[in-house]
Amino acid sequence: MSWTRSLLGALAVCVLLPVGPAGCGTGGAQEQKSQNRGESAAPAGRLLDDTDEGGRHYREVEKKGAPRVAIEVEPDDGGGWDVRLTVRDFRFSPAGTRPRAVPGRGVALLLVDRRPVAVLRGPRHRLAAGYLPHGTHQVTARLCADDDTVWSVDGEPVESTADITASAPGPAPQASGSATVSAEGGGPRTGGRGSPDRGGEAS
Repeated sequence: MSWTRSLLGALAVCVLLPVGPAGCGTGGAQEQKSQNRGESAAPAGRLLDDTDEGGRHYREVEKKGAPRVAIEVEPDDGGGWDVRLTVRDFRFSPAGTRPRAVPGRGVALLLVDRRPVAVLRGPRHRLAAGYLPHGTHQVTARLCADDDTVWSVDGEPVESTADITASAPGPAPQASGSATVSAEGGGPRTGGRGSPDRGGEAS
């Protein structure tokens, strides 16, 4: 009797083993199949057709528990700009992290006037002195997953934007203020693909 049960148990294991991996599939392929069927790619959100100006697809998550970011930009003593981010329900991924979407994790894409200038893996960054021409500029921090998709809520990217004014050469530049934009807020989508500049310095 015990021999029969052992044999049946072994047969069940042999039958289940080939089925298991086939059911899981690779992350990207399985997610794409789910998207084609209109299913949610839980727990890492749902890919949308919408993209940002750099062609990154939005990854929609529920508002409750969604990552959030606020940005502050202030002039520093060296004539540059100190960028500080405050995040909630989000953690920065270290370099070398596997390129897949994990809820509440990733990097911040830093944009100046809607053009990407740096990928941040921490809450601090410095824009070099003289990088911003005279005038008013928008500095945006946008949260992205490690697979280069953009976290979004209600179809809008999770981001925050600060308006700053760079003075003409001479006195230190003055910040005209910083804005904290909720996760639901977003800027215009202009299309096209951006290319990062080398204007920033990681701190």
